[in-house]
Amino acid sequence: MSEVRRFLADARMVAARDLRIEFRSRVVVGQVVPFALLVLVLFGFALDADHRTLRTFASGLFWVAVLLSALLAVHRSAALEQSEGTMDALRMSGLPPAALFIGKATAVFVQLVLLEVVLLGGLLVLYGVQVVDPALLVVAGLLAGVAVAAAGTLYGALASGLGVRETLLPILLLPVLAPVLIGATRAFDDALGAVAVDGWAWTGLLAVAALIATVVGALAHGVLIED
Repeated sequence: MSEVRRFLADARMVAARDLRIEFRSRVVVGQVVPFALLVLVLFGFALDADHRTLRTFASGLFWVAVLLSALLAVHRSAALEQSEGTMDALRMSGLPPAALFIGKATAVFVQLVLLEVVLLGGLLVLYGVQVVDPALLVVAGLLAGVAVAAAGTLYGALASGLGVRETLLPILLLPVLAPVLIGATRAFDDALGAVAVDGWAWTGLLAVAALIATVVGALAHGVLIED
């Protein structure tokens, strides 16, 4: 039990460090959130501001905006470990690689949840959508956030190890997150009353994706951050 508490404390320390850095730099507030809202606005113009069409495709547009913005958050998270000597210091600190992974993924997850809240407000205001099933909306949003954060942290470490995270990260990450995009979109379709589908069944897919990404990431992260 003491080892579990120490593991959780280490993960919490890493997450708190990343969140403090993001809070001080204001990258999420100053760049990621405006970018995501701009994507929603541009989609609205592209669809000629047809409210019926916007409500029909609101879920897909929402998650496309989330994934594109997540690339910025993941890139920023991976970049934190590439500053002078940071990764070497983490290796010598004795932190378990799994705790480092969970901590960094948690920090990305918190940022994604805040982003989802802002974008949901954008959907309500700009697209005129209505939430039919709030519980489904919240559960699907949280599970998709876990999957995106875990997969993003894993592939961010992989791309950083190859030294080409700026160009390779989207190519590696977006295909992997395709099932998450599909599942989250269908679940939100049901939650927003846009399409008659079984949103909870699609939420099960999100739970599986989140579990796989978290377990694989925790197991593989130590290998990826080695020289």
